[in-house]
Amino acid sequence: MQSFEYHCPTEIIFGKGAELKAADKIKKYGGTKVLVVYGGGSVVRSGLLQKITDLLQTAKLPYETLGGVQPNPRLELARTGVQQANKFKADFILAVGGGSVIDTSKAIAHGRANPDTDIWDFWSGKAELTKSLPVGVVLTISAAGSETSNSAVLTNEETGKKAGINTDFNRPCFAVMNPELTYTLPERQIACGVTDIMMHTLDRYFTHTKGNEMTDAIAEALLKNVAKNGRIALAKHDDYEAMSEIMWCGSLSHNGLTGLGAEIDFATHKLGHELSGKFDVPHGASLSALWASWARYVYKEEPQRFAIFAERVWGIHHEDLNETALAGIAATEAYFASIHMPTNFSELGIGKQDEKSLQYLADRCSDYGKKTVANFKKLTREDMYNIYKMANK
Repeated sequence: MQSFEYHCPTEIIFGKGAELKAADKIKKYGGTKVLVVYGGGSVVRSGLLQKITDLLQTAKLPYETLGGVQPNPRLELARTGVQQANKFKADFILAVGGGSVIDTSKAIAHGRANPDTDIWDFWSGKAELTKSLPVGVVLTISAAGSETSNSAVLTNEETGKKAGINTDFNRPCFAVMNPELTYTLPERQIACGVTDIMMHTLDRYFTHTKGNEMTDAIAEALLKNVAKNGRIALAKHDDYEAMSEIMWCGSLSHNGLTGLGAEIDFATHKLGHELSGKFDVPHGASLSALWASWARYVYKEEPQRFAIFAERVWGIHHEDLNETALAGIAATEAYFASIHMPTNFSELGIGKQDEKSLQYLADRCSDYGKKTVANFKKLTREDMYNIYKMANK
């Protein structure tokens, strides 16, 4: 193993009925006035929101609610949440939902703790985050892993920029995880979630770092487990075993565990953020639409790494190293297609883009040529353009 520092302080409450412990956990972490953040109507229709607010009332915890969080979480709603939290004098933020709700809650917590700083200043690098409020999570979607991660993303509607920040202030203090709460998810959300979980691990797995056998083994096992159970869950949404495996893998995929000691990449995430910012496409779909193009573009940097991936995750082996590597990429692409996830721009629903659009995406991702992204192959603006062009089918 290579050297690393690892801290994941989030308390996990996992299993059937876990949400019933939410109020007790809020009190444990010092909450006395709670802002409950949620997304659309699904948590209302299912009765989950009512169940949570009833628990808060029984525990004599004053609360207010803020709904309306959308996929690719919006800066303006987070700003509205900061204003509401300040007026209510909230000292705890509870996210009831998936990654977008959790990231919005993190942003509100940062803004409430720093009332004199606009939250976008943290995301744009203009201000340093030095304090925040505690955030708890009742998870309803297995996907982003934000319930245990140190990251959070926001989309600035005015500029179309989707950006993320990484800080331990983003770590929730607890995450309530009941796989039964994911039973009512539509097929598309399950598939996007499976893809997002796999990509959080793939963007850590493809590295030039050597000698991380345990980290690699965890990542490979997670990828195989998610791929297997993703198929089961898509066929039977209320399969507890499959949904529970996917939910736990979602947390493990993005809490840093699958990349310990390694130089991580996240090229596909950076490229995908620009698609989400411009076209407002689902995060997981933006990743599957780009991954194979990225992989074919960069695999010659270290074909052996891709060949090992092909052998250990997909059971593929050819005598020729490059053939094995490319077959592993094709197998991953085929898996995404098998769960009805897009593998190019047309399948993503944005259509084949014109030259101006491709140049725009490369400009935004590279900050107009001022920066490179990733580590497996440091991508210049030209590289980014070429990858977008490869996916432009």
